[in-house]
Amino acid sequence: MTPLSFVRPYDSLHRMAHDSKDVRMPFDQISTMSSFPRDSDEQQNDAFAGWQERAILIVDDEPGVQSFLQRALVERCAHVATAGSVEEAAPLLTQRHFDLIILDNTLPGKSGVEWLQELREMGYHNDVVLMTAFADLDTAIRALRAGAADFLLKPFRVNQMLNAIGRCFDRAHLRRENFVLRRELDSHGEQAGIEGLVGESAALQPIRKAIVRLAAVPTTVLITGESGTGKEIAARAMHTLSKRSRNHFVPLNCGAVPPEIIESELFGHVKGAFSGAASSREGLFFYAQGGTLFLDEVGELPSAMQVKLLRALEERRIRPVGTEREIPIDVRVIAATNRNLQEEVAAGRFRADLYYRLNVVQLPMPPLRDRPEDIPALVSSFVRQLSQQLGVPPQVPDAALLRSMQSYGWPGNVRELRNLVERWLILGSIPAMTDAQGGETESGEHDISLEAVEKRHIIKVLAESGGNKSEAARRLGVSRKTLERKCAEWGV
Repeated sequence: MTPLSFVRPYDSLHRMAHDSKDVRMPFDQISTMSSFPRDSDEQQNDAFAGWQERAILIVDDEPGVQSFLQRALVERCAHVATAGSVEEAAPLLTQRHFDLIILDNTLPGKSGVEWLQELREMGYHNDVVLMTAFADLDTAIRALRAGAADFLLKPFRVNQMLNAIGRCFDRAHLRRENFVLRRELDSHGEQAGIEGLVGESAALQPIRKAIVRLAAVPTTVLITGESGTGKEIAARAMHTLSKRSRNHFVPLNCGAVPPEIIESELFGHVKGAFSGAASSREGLFFYAQGGTLFLDEVGELPSAMQVKLLRALEERRIRPVGTEREIPIDVRVIAATNRNLQEEVAAGRFRADLYYRLNVVQLPMPPLRDRPEDIPALVSSFVRQLSQQLGVPPQVPDAALLRSMQSYGWPGNVRELRNLVERWLILGSIPAMTDAQGGETESGEHDISLEAVEKRHIIKVLAESGGNKSEAARRLGVSRKTLERKCAEWGV
């Protein structure tokens, strides 16, 4: 006997009224059927690639359904849990992260649709597949409005459920991937992997070795160093070489997010949580699930957010804004700062407990002036990248230009070098370089300090930018906060 056809939310719902008249097959008979095409082991492995890291919660009051689904999924997924009611299932969601819930609609007490509505209101954004033995149009519409990702009629074959689960996993992966790729495009992206750290200098070799070792463990890492030294590239390399590379690397510049919304940015929020929250939204911890969250300029976090981040790191749970529900997380956190956090702790601007929690292992990135021998390789790499992006012919720097670059102090480090190469490719020339020891400047002066050279260069770029500090910071390869701090020091 052919079981009921699989009904997707996006198909015609009117078919269900007709299909519901069919005779139903007991689950104990279905479970003995050959339910999934056995073309080859290789094809099956491809079909379930990535499932080994997933966790699924089955909520159904029929022991036969629980057993049937658990047997089908336990060898394919990392974790499968079962519950007979909403009351049994709710505590399980607070104990660990589940990528998917398979939920029966007809349950003792609260119905599946009612619980699904509550989950969405509490900020649960992962997919839910709803099952029902009663194929009425009203139930299907309510399920769709509540946010069900798929809708199955009982009884069903294993391959129908596996196909529904596969679609949910694919959609979730694509949603996260699309979000991460948009962020990378907005930030112009960075080269992933250890090859992103260009150069073979003695100062860079210990960093390369440390990244390889740190990639193998889930330890929290604090990357320190001046702006533009490649802290995000080092973090990406750590992620790319780790077991978490299947999932996403999600960066956040803590100094670029207004203090009043950074909690929502990290943890997400539910509809109505604050003025302007017209709909629920996932936070960056959600998109980094199973992967790596990179917190750049972590020293810029406001005090209240430092407390909440510490709690998330220690308890491995987050609470979206506007809800009391806590969500388990599996995210590796890598932080970076250009500040001396020990001094910040001593001054009372950064929490000591958060500093010690982040500073399990510290990775200090060397400034570009400490590895001038890497500059020719960096220039060559930037010329290859930028000439393609800009659609201009590549150029080869002469020896004199490279010597002047190697003698310059580079306050903006590698980022400033990249911006200078971009300007060179566009305009065909660059200003005369000044050495870090007080060599010849553009005005021909001698024996001036590095700070004076830095000040003159920054003031010049500010003037060229028409006083626009954001644009000047972009050209210099430093953060706006760093530029504002320098200007305040000089009274500019």
